[in-house]
Amino acid sequence: MVPYLDAPGPLGFAHRGGASAGDENTTAAFARAADLGYRYIETDTHATADGVAVVFHDDTLERLLGRPGRMIDLRWADLRTERVGGAAVVPRLDEILDAYPDIRFNIDAKTDHAAQPTLDVVERLKVHERVLLASFSSPRLARMRRTAGPAVATSMGMREVAGLWAAYRLGRRYTPAPTVVAVQIPPRYGRIRLATKPFVDYCHRAGLHVHLWTIDDPQEIAYFLDLGVDGIMTDHIEVLRDVYLARGIWS
Repeated sequence: MVPYLDAPGPLGFAHRGGASAGDENTTAAFARAADLGYRYIETDTHATADGVAVVFHDDTLERLLGRPGRMIDLRWADLRTERVGGAAVVPRLDEILDAYPDIRFNIDAKTDHAAQPTLDVVERLKVHERVLLASFSSPRLARMRRTAGPAVATSMGMREVAGLWAAYRLGRRYTPAPTVVAVQIPPRYGRIRLATKPFVDYCHRAGLHVHLWTIDDPQEIAYFLDLGVDGIMTDHIEVLRDVYLARGIWS
């Protein structure tokens, strides 16, 4: 078992720190998740124009900051002054990793521009064993794996998930790339139902954890736990916590 996954499971991930509260990927959101007992947090990174890795989901500022602009066009000196309701809303990745040394982060690098600054932070802070690198882009994730080396766990990009699914459907053995420890998927992709007991079992035989996103309904959380998934990401962190508590698996 790689160090990132050595906690008792199934794992509970606070998705963006628990986005249902109205903010996401902020120091306040991460503090709420940590106070509830979460030890795994899913988050996202972008990089500023001057190469600072920041915790932020969208390419643009409209939804979260209420003004036009692209993250990639701003320097950190400008971005650090952004406030919503008087509170700073865009932390640096190194600040978050430093602030929560006991929490493991699932980091989704949202752009190619964000990849190297994200890796630079991981290397500088020597936090290889408590981060998992993720991305929808398989090529981006492959480049990050080559740079990060064997010490950093990774999940699978969309192209890799498609290859895994095809191998499953064809009854072929699947061997994941080195450092790939998990497949992180929604329950469905279009008309394809991904989260089934046979597929979960197939992934386990390939040595992969199965993490689902984003599940907020308590009955669905219970259903997927019964399928044997290894982790669930949620925006409603109190809901998932309560289901886990009722089952005696909240640690």
